[in-house]
Amino acid sequence: MRSIRPLDVETIVRSVQKTNRLITVEEGYIQSGVGAEISAQVMENAFDFLDAPVERVASSDVPMPYARNLEDYAMVHPEQIVSSVHRLLNVKF
Repeated sequence: MRSIRPLDVETIVRSVQKTNRLITVEEGYIQSGVGAEISAQVMENAFDFLDAPVERVASSDVPMPYARNLEDYAMVHPEQIVSSVHRLLNVKF
């Protein structure tokens, strides 16, 4: 997506209609984040097209640490995204 405001719900719905799945990834918290809003919009406008539950990937639900090494640990990592894709597609690796 190029922007989150205005949120292009039509494009998101068309994508879900093609793929029948949704994964949201964001650096913010999972609660009350952009992924939660996108998930809610898909549930309201494209629920019948989903073949699997929506997957949301976000940073750890902790106050953001000041120490660089801990901050890196709290952020989203590619392994988390890959794991989410595997769960969504029901693939075992």
